[in-house]
Amino acid sequence: MLKKNENRILPQHIAIIMDGNGRWAKKKGLPRTAGHIAGAKTFKNIARYCNKIGLKYLTVYAFSTENWKRPADEVEGIMNLLRDYLKDAENFKDENIRVRFIGDRTPLADDIKELMAKNENDSKNATGLTLYIAINYGGRDEIVKAAQKIVDSGIKADEINEQLISDMLYTCDCPDPDFIIRPSGEYRISNYLIWQSAYSEFWYSDILWPDFTEKHLEKAIADFNKRNRRFGGI
Repeated sequence: MLKKNENRILPQHIAIIMDGNGRWAKKKGLPRTAGHIAGAKTFKNIARYCNKIGLKYLTVYAFSTENWKRPADEVEGIMNLLRDYLKDAENFKDENIRVRFIGDRTPLADDIKELMAKNENDSKNATGLTLYIAINYGGRDEIVKAAQKIVDSGIKADEINEQLISDMLYTCDCPDPDFIIRPSGEYRISNYLIWQSAYSEFWYSDILWPDFTEKHLEKAIADFNKRNRRFGGI
């Protein structure tokens, strides 16, 4: 493994679409919930590793606004995994990870919303990795809500600019992702960080998320180091 102080460019903000849990379970003849359990373990390992190597921001796509369409037992399983993670977070306060949640919390169960708020408050003074977990998140929904905030604020049309819109998004207090990683063999962004990904670099892989390891992350970062980011220039 590469070490934190080695000569490489580490993205400031990595975003990950944690995809492939269901297919991983199907390949092994297991229920889809088993895939989500394995995926949750991978998420914890990768988040800790990102903190260890000095990454500033990590955003993970845990549950989208479209995921409510899945079978009720699968949705319930995912929500129970979220509960377990939030309760278990008490044991990792010494890891210096600041936790934030993005997305519409309105339809979530009250106990989940309370645990989310507690995790955010308990970790607010952490100075290591800032971990954003997208729950009931959709990129289009986020932009709609930003537009609604602008209208409600009474801001005039000629006062609206890109910075203002960015300031109205869930991610207003972090930089846009430099690098977006999607395992599982799919080649789309699935309504994820639509506004923020305007100049992100993308990395795709056939690896299913439960099989994603620190080595795969390092391979992706090594590829990022080969990119020439011109941002529209020469």
